[in-house]
Amino acid sequence: MQLTHHSPIAFVPTNKPEAARAFYEETLGLTFVSDDAFALIFRLGPGQTVLRVVRAGNFIPAPFTILGWETSDLRGDVERLSAKGVEFLRFDFFKQDDQGIWTAPDGSQIAWFKDPDGNTLSLSHHPAAVHERFSVRR
Repeated sequence: MQLTHHSPIAFVPTNKPEAARAFYEETLGLTFVSDDAFALIFRLGPGQTVLRVVRAGNFIPAPFTILGWETSDLRGDVERLSAKGVEFLRFDFFKQDDQGIWTAPDGSQIAWFKDPDGNTLSLSHHPAAVHERFSVRR
């Protein structure tokens, strides 16, 4: 069995399902599918990946990014989300621009933000040379 040929499912914990639904559906614009006793279900991306925002009760958010999106218009997306009230994170150990975007040595650009539960999410843009390193090889 080759899992590379199966669709992934992403999981994000929440203990604030109402706020999480508003954030992921209205602020981020994800397609809401359903709400059951276990999770809020969304579809995202070109492959319509399933995102399960899982009712997790009390938890401590991970100290790193748990979900991110690749974008071709990072600056525009940061601006649009900022206009919706999303605050982009600033870190003392990265030199970030006025929008909170960090440019890595390879030219990749990343901006981080949090969901209502304190989970760290990101938007990123990678130059063509970096994309080639991650492309599917057969």
